[in-house]
Amino acid sequence: MQKQEATKIEKQFFGTIQQPQVAREFRAAWVATVANINWPSEPGLSVAEQKQQAIKILNLLKQHNFNTVIFQVRPQADSLYKSTNEPWSYYLTGKQGKAPEPFYDPLKFWIEQAHKRGLKLHAWINPYRAHHHIGGPVSEHSVVEKMTDKVVKLKNETYWFLPTDQAVVSHTLSVLTELVENYDLDGIHYDDYFYPYPSYNNDEGFPDAKQYTQYLEAGGELSIGDWRREAVNHFVKSLYKLVKQTKPHVLVGISPFGIYRPDEPETIRGMDQYDTLFADAKLWLNEGWLDYFSPQLYWPINQYAQSYPLLLSWWQSQNTHGRHLWPGINALRSFDEAGVDEVVNQIMINRGFLSTSPGTVFWNVTALEGSQLMSDVITKGVFQHQALIPETPWLDASVIAAVKVDVKYDGDDVHLTWTHPDSDQVSELLVYLKYAQQWHYHIYSSDESTFSVAASYGQRPLEAMKIIAIDRLGNQSAEIELLMK
Repeated sequence: MQKQEATKIEKQFFGTIQQPQVAREFRAAWVATVANINWPSEPGLSVAEQKQQAIKILNLLKQHNFNTVIFQVRPQADSLYKSTNEPWSYYLTGKQGKAPEPFYDPLKFWIEQAHKRGLKLHAWINPYRAHHHIGGPVSEHSVVEKMTDKVVKLKNETYWFLPTDQAVVSHTLSVLTELVENYDLDGIHYDDYFYPYPSYNNDEGFPDAKQYTQYLEAGGELSIGDWRREAVNHFVKSLYKLVKQTKPHVLVGISPFGIYRPDEPETIRGMDQYDTLFADAKLWLNEGWLDYFSPQLYWPINQYAQSYPLLLSWWQSQNTHGRHLWPGINALRSFDEAGVDEVVNQIMINRGFLSTSPGTVFWNVTALEGSQLMSDVITKGVFQHQALIPETPWLDASVIAAVKVDVKYDGDDVHLTWTHPDSDQVSELLVYLKYAQQWHYHIYSSDESTFSVAASYGQRPLEAMKIIAIDRLGNQSAEIELLMK
């Protein structure tokens, strides 16, 4: 009887007015630490300055209604977090192996501050770069000194791991295990630097002839290209399996070069990552060895030989496991009307092609400060509403219980305090508000156990609320409905 009465009240009150559907879209930006591209602005800044710069970046993302930050934590086989496997990063303190003073853990700080703002944090690693040519001197702490027979030096002074060496794979997976186990991450992300771009070695090819000869002498039969690709494939598959065994909710994302091979699809021209970077990115997507795939589609829409929509459509045709396809775009092209319009149009194309799970990754976060025009178009246009990340149905997750809500009235405000039987399961609160038959929504971080909403909007009183708990994978609880006095 009580259930029937509640249903009747709901129908009388809400009538045929339909609440808005919360937006679902992955909105991310890369924050690069290699060569101090984005953070910190230079090596050796004080801890206070590093924290101020981090907070400024996270506030920018929050203000522009992004929901994810992809933060580079392992730029050159060193770390921006406390690691037992690799040294502290040169880009952080100006001396590889030197911890911040006074001590703090940058990654932990970034995670805490991101989550406080309702942002997910994905830790971005470079699996094979051992030392960057703009990375300070090679120190005694470097893997270059400690794993000398596992790295090679390229013509541009960069050192690279040998991807075919099993010790390299084991070392990198140990780094990953420590990272995933010790930090409250939402994702692990790695990019297009599998084998290096040819320019790194003056177009002379990767210097692993000695190791390949040893492989053949031991009875190996693969061509050198297949041998290299097989090693990378093994790593990609192993990494995904390892992350899922350690913390299944942590998403794994890969952002390869945007072209798989010339002529795939027909009319496409450009570098052949299959033969040049030895990255069989199509295979990884076909096999589902990832949760999201972010090909770097850094070309404009109307560029015939690298057509943005044509490449996006082709990658979607290869998405046989229905994983998230969230392309990376070059948001730094220019900040005039034409450049900003290109960014907007690419976001809209993504929404059209990827309607069940839209998403875009910005290269890079500094685009948000590129111009007032860019900022306004994002905050008042394409990202004017907050968005939850799309759900990831292939990952098992416990059903999330509904919240309990305590309501207190205080003049012009309504204060809400929520509790949950398993608060660690709650990532965000989705709150629908109804003023004069018009619904609105707002997404709150779970760090806000108490929040306030306006008792009236203009002359329109708050009539009703619906409150929904959201877990870190974007799954929703049952809603709690409240009718206002």
